[in-house]
Amino acid sequence: MSHEPRRAGRHFLQIPGPTPVPERILAAMSRQILDHRGLEFQKLGQRVLAGIKTIFKTKGPVFIFPASGTGAWESALTNTLSPGDKVLMCETGQFAVLWAVMAKRLGLDAEVIPTDWRTAAEASVIEKRLREDKAHAIKAVCVVHNETSTGCRTRIDEVRKALDSAKHPALLMVDTISGLACADLRHDEWGIDVTISGSQKGMMLPPGLSFTAVSAKALDAAKTAKLAKSYFAWDDMTSNNATGFFPYTPATGLLYGLAEAIDMINDEGLENVFARHERLAEATRRAVTAWGFEIQCRDPKYYSPAVTTVMMPEGHNADAYRKIVLDNFNMSLGTGLNKIAGKAFRIGHLGDTNELTVLGALTGVEMGFELAGVPHKKGGVLAAMQYIAETAAKPVKAAAE
Repeated sequence: MSHEPRRAGRHFLQIPGPTPVPERILAAMSRQILDHRGLEFQKLGQRVLAGIKTIFKTKGPVFIFPASGTGAWESALTNTLSPGDKVLMCETGQFAVLWAVMAKRLGLDAEVIPTDWRTAAEASVIEKRLREDKAHAIKAVCVVHNETSTGCRTRIDEVRKALDSAKHPALLMVDTISGLACADLRHDEWGIDVTISGSQKGMMLPPGLSFTAVSAKALDAAKTAKLAKSYFAWDDMTSNNATGFFPYTPATGLLYGLAEAIDMINDEGLENVFARHERLAEATRRAVTAWGFEIQCRDPKYYSPAVTTVMMPEGHNADAYRKIVLDNFNMSLGTGLNKIAGKAFRIGHLGDTNELTVLGALTGVEMGFELAGVPHKKGGVLAAMQYIAETAAKPVKAAAE
């Protein structure tokens, strides 16, 4: 029976999520399952329900569902809105598209502000539309914090100011699936009503958990919302979470890992985590620029600290190139989605990653261009190395004897 020969070393998983899972988290998850109605589990439940608030920078509840981030999207919409309600969305990429598709399927009136997928949600455009809505027909503004398909990050604090300036009462809903624990996110300070995320990106866990942080205003809206919901009902979560339990069987193994992930992030320091992501992202962009390629996100104000989407030169297929990199260097790069399929690839630099991992990835990218015959300038990796060396912590020189 023929089989593929073993490949030495580790696979470079450089997609923008799921991300590699650290050994500490794998070890934490390698435990026997607890009785999810017992006292020992209660301690775990209380620990993760309190701990996850520190990552969202909130004092309010964060619901943990056994689901992907898509489940958290559904919980955000169904718990706060009623059939026919108008929601304002901004199409910054494929995941914004999918959120709008869900809204329509659920019976909402989704009004979409288009972009060319090379920028983030513009607060000024949102403010203009809200000012026109004199009757306050728009019940929610839904924006993607970090658009995983394009590498564009929306400035959520500016969107909040847009709502305030327009004096509009709409709920602010934010998808930070690839932003959480990568890019600065302040649920309370920025006045976000519902913030949703998933476990498999900045949180460094396998897929399978979704998070929904909610404000008092969102909980109030839930009292009169008429959209059907059952599995994702917040009231069931609220009553059970109060004592550290869940309304149905939770993902116990993943919760072990979540407790460890929260500790790891807070041990490093959340602000240090953000700074690390920003630095590795800048190193990656310097490499891309040195190679002579365009970055999908055209405005530096909106650059993502989690993922860089690279536009391929005309006449070169990104997926054919990605296959060459995978076959030769055992590295997975992210595919282009929807309207940029085949035209772009994505380099993930998020989660439990460091300087040498990113430099190794960029080396594979540059060698891949050579093998695939993709025209490029030399020196991308060198540009990234120089930036990383320049911004490294300077050693304190020992005093002379």
